[in-house]
Amino acid sequence: MKKQVILLLASVVAISLLLPGCATILGGSKEEGASKEVTIGKQVWMTQNLNVDKFRNGDPIPEAKTDEEWSKAGENGEPAWSYYNNNPDNGDRYGKLYNWYAVNDPRGLAPEGWKIPSNEEWSRLADFLGGKSVAGTKMKSTDFWADYEGKSGNGTNESGFSGLPGGFRYLNGTFDSIGEGGYWWSSSELNTFNAWYRYLNYVYGYVGGGSLSKENGFSVRCLRD
Repeated sequence: MKKQVILLLASVVAISLLLPGCATILGGSKEEGASKEVTIGKQVWMTQNLNVDKFRNGDPIPEAKTDEEWSKAGENGEPAWSYYNNNPDNGDRYGKLYNWYAVNDPRGLAPEGWKIPSNEEWSRLADFLGGKSVAGTKMKSTDFWADYEGKSGNGTNESGFSGLPGGFRYLNGTFDSIGEGGYWWSSSELNTFNAWYRYLNYVYGYVGGGSLSKENGFSVRCLRD
């Protein structure tokens, strides 16, 4: 079992002062000096994972606390969210995990003025940072990533993206990879069953990606609309 990092109250207060009202919108890296957004190339990204429980129109997004609730939502093509391990403490740092049906819901998952980045827009980010083979190190936060064979899995965060290892939730409801990987949905679907995503890993410095079942639960980062 990996050790959980305990955040100092002073840090929380500092972030709250810097980002008024963000607790209802964003989960945070809580890194010193973290800001709500960062400009990378011609794009403006949130520096924290989404943590909303309502769509843009005010409708609630159902929370799936049990494996059965999560699986059922996915099988029915319905939106759902959860905290990693159903623990709200994980939401303070990593935000919520959403299935792709929440990402694609016409009521709007992203807050006003923001959007869910497409697969192409994720590629544009990696390209600006030198290509997917090296961009991951520049995107990963400087803390919270697990060590691998005695070496730190943390990044340099020179991009300001502050990518966090929030893990993911399988379509059957089980959780995996907190501290080891960060997984983010794109708004682009491959087909009826799968959608495109991006990930960062504690072992390597690249940006990975591919397509997986829409029933999985990944983090969400937003891009200025």
